[in-house]
Amino acid sequence: MATWRTPLVQTSLVKDFNHFITCYLCRGYLIKPTTVTECLHTFCKSCIIQHFEDSNDCPKCGIQVHETNPLEMLRLDNTLEEIIFKLVPGLREKEGQQEIDFWRKNKSKENSQGDGLGSKKLRVSDEDGDEDDQDYHRSDPQIAICLDCLHNNGYAADNTVKCLMKKFVHCSSRVTVGTIKKFLSLKLKLSSSCELDVLCNGEIMGKDHTLEFIYMTRWRLHSDNRYPMVLEYRPRIDFG
Repeated sequence: MATWRTPLVQTSLVKDFNHFITCYLCRGYLIKPTTVTECLHTFCKSCIIQHFEDSNDCPKCGIQVHETNPLEMLRLDNTLEEIIFKLVPGLREKEGQQEIDFWRKNKSKENSQGDGLGSKKLRVSDEDGDEDDQDYHRSDPQIAICLDCLHNNGYAADNTVKCLMKKFVHCSSRVTVGTIKKFLSLKLKLSSSCELDVLCNGEIMGKDHTLEFIYMTRWRLHSDNRYPMVLEYRPRIDFG
């Protein structure tokens, strides 16, 4: 009896949660669920990217996501994806097989082009394997930030920390404050003994905070703040 009841429980659960795990655009289950950070509505990754080719507004609530590049305001929700796969039996396997079939189909098309553009791209990609490894963050949601130098007035360490020549940075929203500190140390050629604090709205950010977390919990809550997000850095103050 237990083996007979399990599918019924799963079916009931799926029915109860359908509203939360289906895509507003395609009406199917969310595949690679991607959330719009401005309004927190979630869609299939391919659906929302295709929608943003023609519009900068959220398809569900109509809010303007970004004036010029709404793709910067998207983030993948891997946790929700795992929940959906657990709720819907066989969905992971089905999507995996469809993805394999898709790439096989497109690979055969590229091969049929001989020495055409498609095959050239494949050869370049194979030869530059190391470069691909360096670009693995490109599939992440991106965010633009401004890194401003904040001086503490009167502290000797101020003389060692300068302003960046190029203070605007475009990077993965999953980059942590710790990584930003390393980036600043390299760019400013700081010694290993010089430690930095990174602040948002005057509050020191923890080294494990991601840019996405800071944007959602610190930056966007202030109505006067605009895009890009501004992070300030300064020499760490030693009160000891």
